[in-house]
Amino acid sequence: VGLDQDLMQKNLSCATIGEAQKNMYVFTGIFLLINIFFLSVGALLYLYAEKNGISVPLDATSGLPRTDLLFPEIAFNHLSLIPAIIFLLGLTAATFATTDSALTALTTSFCVDFLNMDKQTEPDNGKSVRTRHMVHIGFSLLMLVVIMIIYWMNNDSVVSLIFKIAAFTYGPLLGLYAFGLFVKTKTVKNNWVPLICVLAPTITFLISAYSAELFGNYQFAEELIIINGGLTFLGLFIISKPATGTTRF
Repeated sequence: VGLDQDLMQKNLSCATIGEAQKNMYVFTGIFLLINIFFLSVGALLYLYAEKNGISVPLDATSGLPRTDLLFPEIAFNHLSLIPAIIFLLGLTAATFATTDSALTALTTSFCVDFLNMDKQTEPDNGKSVRTRHMVHIGFSLLMLVVIMIIYWMNNDSVVSLIFKIAAFTYGPLLGLYAFGLFVKTKTVKNNWVPLICVLAPTITFLISAYSAELFGNYQFAEELIIINGGLTFLGLFIISKPATGTTRF
């Protein structure tokens, strides 16, 4: 939870540590209830499809079942007009709710980390504002291209794809977070950290690609993120050194 950009932004808006902790507890409870609700809705959707003889639509390219298409299939072809409109509105609202925060985070990170706009004496002048707008538009177009590529290349559900990508991208974050949280007596050599964060996902990918040959036809799935995070943690521990008073976390 603490690694998520949007959640961290919510915590940073709190005035004190106590308020941030309260925010984490409250949000975790709400988030749990929301997930249970949506999981229940998904289960009911499949029960409705099975009861009414509605099969999962096939992917136009691969011919394989595409579970992402079941919801729109039911909404547009097996329900009345009102549920279809509600489906479109809900899908649009959910898309904007997640996309705008991601675009804002990408724009802010690029402008601060790469363009050093936070160090400008007049960050709100016309040139800087135009630059931020162009960066925002650029990331919007890039996201559109990525979405189209994923749509044409992915034959599985979007949720499965997200978990696959997260196994490689969030693994180093998990390892870094765990090392900083649990290892209090050591510090790392900063120049080696990027190498570890690239090497760990690479090894994880190789393990995933050759898991059938190495582990008797066993195929890794969601547990790849644990392997990735563990390799990152191990790599950080190897390159670490005893912490002093000035380097202790």
